[in-house]
Amino acid sequence: MTGLRPVTVLVVDDHPVFREGFAALLGSIDEVQVVGTAATGAEAVEQAARHEPDVVVMDVSMPGMDGIEATRHILRERPETGVVVLTMSEEDGTIFEALRAGARGYLLKGAEPEEVVRAITTVAGGGVVFGAVLAGRITDFLAPRPRNGAATAFPGLTAREHEVLDLVAAGLSNGEIAARLFLSQKTVRNHVHAVFGKIQAADRAEAIIRARDAGLGR
Repeated sequence: MTGLRPVTVLVVDDHPVFREGFAALLGSIDEVQVVGTAATGAEAVEQAARHEPDVVVMDVSMPGMDGIEATRHILRERPETGVVVLTMSEEDGTIFEALRAGARGYLLKGAEPEEVVRAITTVAGGGVVFGAVLAGRITDFLAPRPRNGAATAFPGLTAREHEVLDLVAAGLSNGEIAARLFLSQKTVRNHVHAVFGKIQAADRAEAIIRARDAGLGR
């Protein structure tokens, strides 16, 4: 809670049944006051500017502007807002993109209502909250790792591909990698595709895990 008043919350999700049902559930709790709902990232930005909620409960996958980009926009204008991501995605890339965007909570849909409310009130008070499974993965991600095997772990990669994989392992999106390396997004996509093939990673999450194990991404 923030002082003696309820925590004001904006609920963002593109599925109407979940959005309205979840908003109704939160609205039945004394510690929380739902001040609005939004179905898209753009609408979330607009509603956050209008209502100035203490906390935004944010889905990730939405048409148009996704939840991560919406989080960036909201926090750029009002950095004191707390954002709790509530999503189905357990992918490392999504988790770390949300953290980089400024989210201070990350829970999976299916979390108990008490856990969500506890996350909302904690984030409203300035804290950071993650589900137990995700917290363990984040701790592992941030733990110091030896780098002595990084240069030789993937000998089939070019110097540029090593650089791209290192940034993928650090949780950067293709767009962020393109900006960091002054490359086009198409070029980065081509490099990422080549890297995944050479290291035999089925997807981005597997590539991150293998690269982190080799000491990349720091």
